[in-house]
This record gives sequence, C-alpha cells and structure tokens, in this order.
Amino acid sequence: MFQSSEKKEIYYKTDDEIELIRESCMLVSKTLAHVGSLIKPGLKTSILDIEAETFIRDYKGIPAFKGYRDFPFTLCVSVNEEVVHGFPNDREIKETDIISVDCGVYFNEYHGDAAYTFAIGDVNIDTMRLLKTTKDSLYKGIEFGIEGRRIGDISFAIEDYCRKYKYGIVKELTGHGIGRNLHEEPEVPNYGKRGSGIV
Repeated sequence: MFQSSEKKEIYYKTDDEIELIRESCMLVSKTLAHVGSLIKPGLKTSILDIEAETFIRDYKGIPAFKGYRDFPFTLCVSVNEEVVHGFPNDREIKETDIISVDCGVYFNEYHGDAAYTFAIGDVNIDTMRLLKTTKDSLYKGIEFGIEGRRIGDISFAIEDYCRKYKYGIVKELTGHGIGRNLHEEPEVPNYGKRGSGIV
C-alpha cells in the first residue's frame, strides 16, 4: 500500500525545513510513546488507533495516514507475523505478542513518519533476538547516512548486519524520504550494494 513514492524527484531541504520535519517527527515519537504506554493484554488494537488520533489532534497535528489512498485509520498496527501496514481492529492484544505501530503526522506543513515494535510481556528469546537485531540494523544504516556516502552503503549495512544473524530481508518494502509529501524520494531499501545509488 505505501510501497512506492509519490514523486520521483528528490527535494533537498533547507535547515529550516529540516527543523519543521524534525518537529513533525517529534510529534510522531510522542504519539508512539503514548500508544506504547497503553499497550497491554486484553486491549483491542482499534483503541490504540482512537487514542493516537486524539493525541495527534490535541497537539494540533493531522493524522497523515488517515485518508491517504483511502486508508481509514490513523495507525498501521501489525501483530506478530504481520510485517507492516496492518489494520487496527477488534483483535485483543495477548501476552507475548509483538505489536508494530506505524504512525504518520502532518504538522507545520511537513510530515513525520516512524514505526516502533513493542514486545508484550515475557516474549521468547528468539523473538527478542530478532527485535534487537532489526533495531541494531537501523543504527548500522544510519551510520552511513552521511555526506559523501551512497544509498547503497546504507542499504548494504542493514542487510549485511541482518545476514550475520541469519535473518532475511523483506525486499518488497523500503524506507523513504519525507517532507511536504508523506513519501518522497529517495527510497532506501534494506538491501543493496556498497557504492551504488545516489550520493
């Protein structure tokens, strides 16, 4: 659903624009923290969606996902084996579930977008190892998100780290740029070749 970018042109941002994007992303982070504080066994994922919308609007933001390509919710909520883009519903959260919450906001004319995965209760060690590895791989990629590097350097760092722990890569979905549009170029795959792609 959210796999392709709306634009094929890269929009470079000024320092002022980057600050506005940061503010939008901070509202996303606060929303994820709020939702995370509510997650517990027995709670329906639809309640998380309602809470997130209220929280975002209380801060004068707009839920960016709601209405985007006819998506009817504020959050994407994926449980256990669901990779991403799950629909909030009447499913009750259970002990040992992992809940991925993806949130987007529109604030000060710019978008913010992020996801976080929450482990509920005493999750088994293999699942916790997967969660730690994927989170660590994000930071491995970020290390290469600097001037002079290429998109392929970021992508390779993520893939290489995950492969060391024998994990596969979801190739159908990518990271992406953000700004005045929810999805902007460049796309940032979780796999790639060092030295390839745009600088």
